[in-house]
Amino acid sequence: MPNSVAERHAHEPAGESAGWRWAPAWILTYVALWPAPGYAEGVLVLGALVAIFKLMVSRFRGGAQLLSNHAWALTSVLFCAYWLPEFVSAFDAVNRAHSFAQTAEDLRYLPFLWLVASAVANPRGRRTTFVGLAVIVGVWTLDALLQAFTGTSPLFFGIDSIKQAISGHPMCSAQEIAAADRLSGVLGPCNLKLGQVLASLSPFALYAAGRRFHSLGWIVAASAIGVVMLLAGSRASWITFALVLVLSGWRLLGWKQLLGVFAFGAIALAVMSFTVPQVRERIERTTQALAANEAGVDSALSGRSRIWGAALCMAREHPVNGVGARSFRDAFPACDPDPGQPPAWGEGPALHAHQIVLEVLSETGGFGVLLWLAGVALAWRAWRFADERARDDARPAMLALVATVFPFNTHLAFYSTFWGGLMLLLAALYAGSLLSRDAR
Repeated sequence: MPNSVAERHAHEPAGESAGWRWAPAWILTYVALWPAPGYAEGVLVLGALVAIFKLMVSRFRGGAQLLSNHAWALTSVLFCAYWLPEFVSAFDAVNRAHSFAQTAEDLRYLPFLWLVASAVANPRGRRTTFVGLAVIVGVWTLDALLQAFTGTSPLFFGIDSIKQAISGHPMCSAQEIAAADRLSGVLGPCNLKLGQVLASLSPFALYAAGRRFHSLGWIVAASAIGVVMLLAGSRASWITFALVLVLSGWRLLGWKQLLGVFAFGAIALAVMSFTVPQVRERIERTTQALAANEAGVDSALSGRSRIWGAALCMAREHPVNGVGARSFRDAFPACDPDPGQPPAWGEGPALHAHQIVLEVLSETGGFGVLLWLAGVALAWRAWRFADERARDDARPAMLALVATVFPFNTHLAFYSTFWGGLMLLLAALYAGSLLSRDAR
């Protein structure tokens, strides 16, 4: 029997002593609570505080017992590539006090990302976290399919009932319920992001299904998520999911079978365009891009071309550090290319650029673009110099991160609490699993 801490660690399997065993449960709880944003944010903040305490104790005890030095460094650098442009942009923001306050609040992400990375720092933690994310995606997918058949999401019905019992108010107003134009699932009709969320997290479900049930499992999982994607997703989420299918399917199926999957998807889309009014409306709107005039293109893009024109104006007017993270809506009226014209998205200014490159360029300027590119370069360098075993460990997180930030698409706001938190979560899962303590 070993009689010292050093001897005990010497007899442990490589990598099993790294990480914190409760970290995966914390991360999965955070993701599972996304339908209740306030509670999810509370879990994030508490996780950040716990991470600070655990990491400080670990360092004081003589080493990085929760994270490898490389994972610690890459996670911190990726956070800085996100946060420093936000901080620098606050000096010239339209609402400077608000921008500095939001920038200070976002410091909570750094210790939380350390917690996320420690959750996947050993094989057991990675298995628990990745399988847990796959289960969440599977449950949300089945719930959305039930909503498609019955008209009600069982999970959202339960959440809404609990909310009404506690506060006396529903999760969504009657106006928001009436305005919902797609399958909402567990997130509800007042938070129509189910398509984007499932598309970004789908690599974990596809990886788990492929590993457990091989090609058949991958095809069944892809088909179920794909049906929900067509009913619940925006066209941007369709592109994201298509990219996930390509990046994950070719290794398992080969190109011939993968082309068959896409052929089946095209047939399903054609059938739904004739039977589902919401899908037909999105298809018809997309075909308007073929119109020769600018109005047809703008209508097909739901007013995106007008928003992108305003984003380029902001970049020209504030080339160094932009108009300030989250200040797009404040700067939009001065850069609106069609002032006085009713916008395609409804009343009020545009809230964000709806495109990652234009969002970073307009809100954080050239300085922000350089730091984001530096973060991408370092993440790619880590992948390039990792061995094949480490790449296999990190592949689901890598696919999810790449598909989420794919630049040739439209996006939700990355400098927002929800989508920024999701993107940083994927970045930390990538860094922690690629550079884990057990990686050779």
